[in-house]
Amino acid sequence: MRTQVGIIGAGPAGLLLSHLLQLRGIESVVLERRSRDHAEKRVRAGVLEQGTVDTLIAAGVGDRLRREGLPHQGIELRYGGAGHRIAFEKLVPGRAITVYGQQEVVKDLIAARLAGGGDLRFEVDDVALHAIDTDRPYVTFGGERLDCDFIAGCDGFHGVSRPSIPEGVLTEYEREYPFAWLGILARVKPSAEELIYARTSRGFALHSMRSSEISRFYLQVAPDEDIAAWPDDRIWAELRARLETVPGFVLATGEILEKGVTPMRSFVAEPMQYGRLFLAGDAAHIVPPTGAKGLNLAVADVRLLTEALAHWYGTGSGELLDGYSKACLKRVWRAQHFSWWMTTLLHTFDSDDAYGHRLQLSYLDYVTSSEAAAATLAENYVGLPYGSLE
Repeated sequence: MRTQVGIIGAGPAGLLLSHLLQLRGIESVVLERRSRDHAEKRVRAGVLEQGTVDTLIAAGVGDRLRREGLPHQGIELRYGGAGHRIAFEKLVPGRAITVYGQQEVVKDLIAARLAGGGDLRFEVDDVALHAIDTDRPYVTFGGERLDCDFIAGCDGFHGVSRPSIPEGVLTEYEREYPFAWLGILARVKPSAEELIYARTSRGFALHSMRSSEISRFYLQVAPDEDIAAWPDDRIWAELRARLETVPGFVLATGEILEKGVTPMRSFVAEPMQYGRLFLAGDAAHIVPPTGAKGLNLAVADVRLLTEALAHWYGTGSGELLDGYSKACLKRVWRAQHFSWWMTTLLHTFDSDDAYGHRLQLSYLDYVTSSEAAAATLAENYVGLPYGSLE
């Protein structure tokens, strides 16, 4: 087989890249080791930046997003027995976030690719990348061979793409956090209209949602927490203890549909390219979910990669491809800092660190009383406009 761009991974990054390339008349084949059912049902982050929403709509895959997505004009920071709203409509006029599950984005992209005759291959085995430092790279899988001009590694942190780059080429930056998130999906109407980020002496909690009938919650727990130690009653009791800290707020409870523990870490690999291999999304960088940046960074990556590939096919110039990593990393490191900042601001660290505790409260007071500080949070949360970091 032969195609122009071989794409490893059918998550949001790989699927959107394939779709954007098709709109530019560039062929691709997407290879995914998991099943289509797994890709469409895996529940992950669901906060879309303004730029991500605009990109999906412009690409013709935003109809259901516009019908079912939940636009939010603010978030609440809750601490010290009070709630403080960060008002996007005032601080960053015209920009907001939309709550729309990642699995829904994946469903929309798969449907669009198949409707457009896209070549998506699920449940492929033994994927391996070859000759990536030549002008004739190829991919082998399940006894077959795919020749291509370029390979896009969109297969996540544990995929085969990044490890295919020779040892010593990449510089990797990593930070692990001394806690994890216990997340649940529950069949219950949201108890608030906007996301609530709660900092308490018991630890962090997040109230989110996936629809008008399904809510998403997170609790800060130990990094080695055993999910079996958290029956439903204990989860709801702890969520109430961390969220019912302002007068009049009552947390609605219901059937828990899913639960799991997610470790927290930050990771960046530089450069995001080697030869004819280009990394995008989680294959190149991971952020803690506090800042809601993972999916949005993947979209920013593939936008740049699409432009660079279209430029190469249109002009024969490799200028944009050569600058792909540098251009991506400006936004990646901005998002890394914001995600680290939100994480360290809202989570409980060493309980004996009274100094650190007071610093957190001081900065929370500053963010919620200074319009300039609140605007910084708001513009980073809704996503800096494309081009603003270039």
